[in-house]
Amino acid sequence: MRHLGESLDKIRKTEYYRLSGNDRSYIKGQKYTLLSNRENLTLDGRKSLKKLLKANKRINTAYLLKETFGQLWSYQTEGWARRFFDNWKDALKWQRLEPYEKFAQMIERHWNGIAAYSRPENKVSLGFVEGLNNKIRVIQRRAYGLRDEEYLRLKILTCMLKEI
Repeated sequence: MRHLGESLDKIRKTEYYRLSGNDRSYIKGQKYTLLSNRENLTLDGRKSLKKLLKANKRINTAYLLKETFGQLWSYQTEGWARRFFDNWKDALKWQRLEPYEKFAQMIERHWNGIAAYSRPENKVSLGFVEGLNNKIRVIQRRAYGLRDEEYLRLKILTCMLKEI
């Protein structure tokens, strides 16, 4: 999603430099409004987003494509995720949004990892991952000076066991 946000920002910048005069005023200062999810915006942010999307058709199209792409992560099977992505790519065909086309190529290159994420058994909460990373850092700090990697690996594995 970070790469998609960067692509949207490139489109915003090209539109800003393409336009002149009063038309630029709609785009100026709207970077974070565009990159935020609609439900996370304040009332003023929603109003300015609505005004921006009404003023510029290319940014409106790019924003809608960004918002719909987030659905990819909710699919439970690889087949449905692939069908969604193919439809999303087809929506790009005649839009002439080069940064989005590059993004779609990157997704194609990494499709195996994305498809693996769509399986329910592979969905792990980020809180768990962050907690585990924090425990590993604490163990590494405590083990300062020890050079046995196998011992570190065993300490990491045993930190998740329940106490008897």
